[in-house]
Formats: sequence, C-alpha cells, structure tokens
Amino acid sequence: MDAQKFFTHPLGIIGSAVGATILWGSAFPFIKMSYSMMDIQPNEIGEQMLFAGYRFFLAGLLILSVFFLLGRNMKLRKETILPIVKIGAFQTFLQYILFYIGLSYSTGIQGSIIAGTTSFFQIVFAHFLYPDDKINRLKTMGLIVGFTGVIFVNIPRGDYEVGFGIGEILLLFAMMAGAFGNILSRNGSRHMEVIYITAYQMLLGSFGLILIGGVSVGLMPFDFDWASALILFYLAFLSAAGFILWNNVMKYNQVGKVSLYLFLVPVFGVMLSSILLKEQLYFLVLIGLALVVAGILIVNKPQRKKAKG
Repeated sequence: MDAQKFFTHPLGIIGSAVGATILWGSAFPFIKMSYSMMDIQPNEIGEQMLFAGYRFFLAGLLILSVFFLLGRNMKLRKETILPIVKIGAFQTFLQYILFYIGLSYSTGIQGSIIAGTTSFFQIVFAHFLYPDDKINRLKTMGLIVGFTGVIFVNIPRGDYEVGFGIGEILLLFAMMAGAFGNILSRNGSRHMEVIYITAYQMLLGSFGLILIGGVSVGLMPFDFDWASALILFYLAFLSAAGFILWNNVMKYNQVGKVSLYLFLVPVFGVMLSSILLKEQLYFLVLIGLALVVAGILIVNKPQRKKAKG
C-alpha cells in the first residue's frame, strides 16, 4: 500500500491522527519527568533552555535523516534561510523558551489544557492576516467556550492552590508564539515543503536555545543516566514522528476533516499527566478540559455553504 492510499484510508487517518496527538500529549508529563530526574528547578532557566535545545536539535536531525534515506533532497538552500529563521524564531525558539519555563512552574494537566489554546490564537491571528479567514459567530462562540475552559482549570481548589500564576501566563504566551509560528509556516509552505521547513526551523531554533543554555551553564552540565537519556531521545522522537504523521494525513485529506483530531492533544496530555505524574483530576479540571475540547471542535467545524438561488 502506497503512502496516499494509507493516509486516505479511514483506518490510516484515525491511526495517524490519533498517533500524532498521543505523542504530542505525552510531551507534558515527560518534560516534567525530565525536570525531576535531572533535578532541573524552575529558576534554572539555562538548564531548561539547553535541554530544550538538545531535544529540537535531535528532532531536526532525525527528520533530515529519515527523508535523506528516502532519497529526498533536504539540502539547505540559501534563499530559504531568512524565512526559515523567522519561522524557527517563533515555532521553536520563542515558543519553547516560554513553554519550558512556564511548565516548570505549572502542572502537566494545566499545561496540557492550556496547549489547546493554540487553535484559538491561530484563529485570531488569521482574522487579521487573511481577508478570507475572518472570525464569525461560530468561531466567536468556540473562542469563548475554549478560553472559559482555561479559566475553569485554573480556579484554586481548596488545599490544591494552583490558580493562574506566572507558569500559566508563560504557557499562554508560548501557545500564542506557536500559533503565530504556524501562520508563518503556512505562508512559507507556498514556496517550501513543510517537511523542509519543519526540520530546519527546529535546527535553527535549537541553536538559539543551546546558545542561551551554553552561555549560562555550559554545554554539558547534565549527568545523564540511561533513563534521562531515553526521555530526551523520546521527546526528540515525538516531535519528529508526530510531525511526520500529521503532515502526511493533512497532505492527503481535507483540513477540516483532520483538524478536529487536535482536541485529543489536551485529552491525552491530561490523561497521561494523571497516570505518569500522579496529578489529581479534580472536577473543575474535567470541566475545563471539556470546555477546551468543545471550543476546539466548534472553531474547527466546517462551514455549511449557502445554497445559491
């Protein structure tokens, strides 16, 4: 079975989309686990940036290696460097500075649910940047429902005083940066392959993260054991594999048909954070998750075309 037949088959679509969202959802607990294993504290920003830089450098190399072995021309072209740098500045560099610092102050469950706001920010940016992609009543309702869910999940609950603090604010800004990076990537895909964009924006973005970490704490401050090394390689793998699966299923199918699966990212993130990190699932968390999921489904609902005549 060739790639197109697989990624257009109902089982292929479900398997690929669900597989990608499981991988992305698992990033939240595994990053938190890496902090614990390597004793990276919230105030140790240099270590956080260096670890993030390692991850995306490895992910970019993995994508390049896979497609090089498949016979694709993945050589960096001079005329693409500037747009790739712009994309990498938002999609990898700025997003993950904010994300890694924010997640160190937050929980895996909160981070997972806030991650669902990427779709909402992307819709807001598209409203101002694309004349044919304006916010309508349905999208407005989805945005209201989705952001209400973020508020619900951050309401303090008795002895479990999480609230909405610096970690959650940084995570929201991280999703905003990622959403704008997605817009830049979409624009860049008119002239470059998405695989090419993603591999090189990860690599170039990782250089900035490694530079910040390297200047702060040196290039090798970590004492890796087999478990922490495996987590690092898994995080790199999920970035590369999740993208490859998602890119292919998006390539061969209608955007609206596939984008609905994005609601699974916060669902899997919450489930896996609860299981792996032993974080408690409070009632308000479940309400917040349900509202964010509902918001994602609403804003991605295909519009009915009005009949002429």
